[in-house]
Amino acid sequence: MNNQKNIRNFAIIAHIDHGKSTLADRLIQLTGGLSLREMKEQVLDSMDLERERGITIKAQAVSLNYLANDGQSYLLNIIDTPGHVDFAYEVNRSLAACEGSVLVVDASQGVEAQTLANVYQAISNNHEILVVLNKIDLPAADPPRIKEQIEDVIGLDASDAIEVSAKTGLGMKDLLEAIVKRLPPPNGVIESPLKALLVDSWYDSYLGVVVLVRIIDGTVKKGQKIKLMSNSAVYQVDRVGIYGPNQTLTEELSAGQIGFITASIKEVADTRVGDTVTDDKNPCETALDGFKPSQPVVFCGLFPLDSSEFDNLRDAMEKLRLNDSSFVFEMETSAALGLGFRCGFLGLLHLEVICERVDREYGIELITTAPSVIYKIHTTDNKLLDLHNPVDLPETEKINFIEEPWISATILVPDDYLGAILKLCEERRGVQKELTYAGDRAMLVYELPLNEVVFDFYDRLKSVSRGYASFDYQIIDYRKSDLVKMQIRVNEEPVDALAIIVHRAGAETRGRVMVEKLKDLIPRHLFKIPIQAAIGGKVIARETISAMRKDVTAKCYGGDITRKRKLLEKQKKGKKKMRQFGKVEIPQAAFIAALKTDY
Repeated sequence: MNNQKNIRNFAIIAHIDHGKSTLADRLIQLTGGLSLREMKEQVLDSMDLERERGITIKAQAVSLNYLANDGQSYLLNIIDTPGHVDFAYEVNRSLAACEGSVLVVDASQGVEAQTLANVYQAISNNHEILVVLNKIDLPAADPPRIKEQIEDVIGLDASDAIEVSAKTGLGMKDLLEAIVKRLPPPNGVIESPLKALLVDSWYDSYLGVVVLVRIIDGTVKKGQKIKLMSNSAVYQVDRVGIYGPNQTLTEELSAGQIGFITASIKEVADTRVGDTVTDDKNPCETALDGFKPSQPVVFCGLFPLDSSEFDNLRDAMEKLRLNDSSFVFEMETSAALGLGFRCGFLGLLHLEVICERVDREYGIELITTAPSVIYKIHTTDNKLLDLHNPVDLPETEKINFIEEPWISATILVPDDYLGAILKLCEERRGVQKELTYAGDRAMLVYELPLNEVVFDFYDRLKSVSRGYASFDYQIIDYRKSDLVKMQIRVNEEPVDALAIIVHRAGAETRGRVMVEKLKDLIPRHLFKIPIQAAIGGKVIARETISAMRKDVTAKCYGGDITRKRKLLEKQKKGKKKMRQFGKVEIPQAAFIAALKTDY
């Protein structure tokens, strides 16, 4: 379709669980993208993991043809985006490829933190925003109140918001008409040299790297030589096509369209997201602005449970990086865990997803070390070190002071739970900056240290507010803090994976909680196991796992008591020896559970 007036490019944005993927499903169904037999829930979510958890991890694009009431046929390019704060970069790059956004708000829940964050991103991209109230079929839905809330909190006019139920299909026809009438068409120039934005790229085992592009100006055809402007690499286009739930090959993609190209590219690393694709012989003059690269905020070590699996783990990591450019890793070694990788993630959900994918797709069992953030260490000899791994912390006498990252967190919560949230933020060393009201909802802005948030702040927030609170954050700066390294020793051996950096004031509480948890999680052995939490040489908490007793006298039938005694004495000696040489197996579940904090 060369007629740009009939193209609409838009992203579906919302808070997590407000119904973006279901809305995309209904749009696909109504426009005849898939027959009823082919339909399934979360059509665009390609990973099993996404389907099971009911979340979107990767933004997905789809092109649909829609015959409007005015008798004209329109091409709708839809990008379904994730709602979770960890995948905000996916939203950022999806918005850059579109002219408009469909903002979905749950008619029973109202405006949440991530709704705000995504709307502000859309506004900064100069998007036309179409407000949609979803889930109006629910008994708890209250559209007039939610419209008022949208106007108060976001400042968007919601008087002409479209009321739909993506699940039942109610009001979806009105939404399609509104998309066609109220969202702007693209305004590229077909006659100009090729200028395309590289929105996403992933690896296909048959085709090599598949590149998703939004054509700004010009056209791209099969056989054309294209150039990536960031690294000046030249490739010949093999295939051009669009995703209309299923791949459809086309002759060309012209200005305003979103589609894919393959060009025998071997490495996804060569196709940087946000890059500009242009014609080799007739290039465009200036490159597009691109996007801010995603910054990993949480770091943790991943080690294979079986050390012989290290090479397989390296291959798995490289393959995952092919499809997820925000995931970074480098090799590291640990005395206790052997060879592994230090990995950077966008948040705890991202970490969880990667670990699960390694386990499922490659069958490698992992040990995960404690998630940590990047600390800045100012040494006594005026050096500045970035610390990713708590184990690498220099000696205390060499440290002048330590700085840690702080975030600005926006929390939206119903009034009833405000007290519990304030208490939680205070416990986590938060500093309150703002408290405003929008109807019966409080909007809190807190500054918090990131290391207090990365463990389980989100889970705790949800549990104290019964799931009603929502949370969004961005990193603001680094601040000086009184931080110490806490080590956990099991059977007098330090466990690297459980070393963490904590604030001195909360170290004792945290240490006590961790050793108590480990006591319940480490199975009993044939000898006593002491578990200690220590700062430097000072033990701050201790628990002992009592020895398990094997019945060595079971095989004695009758006979003299001295025979039984002899066996028991022999067992006692053996236990003593075992205590010296015995190796304690710590299960994987113990690592994860020990790191979750419940104050």
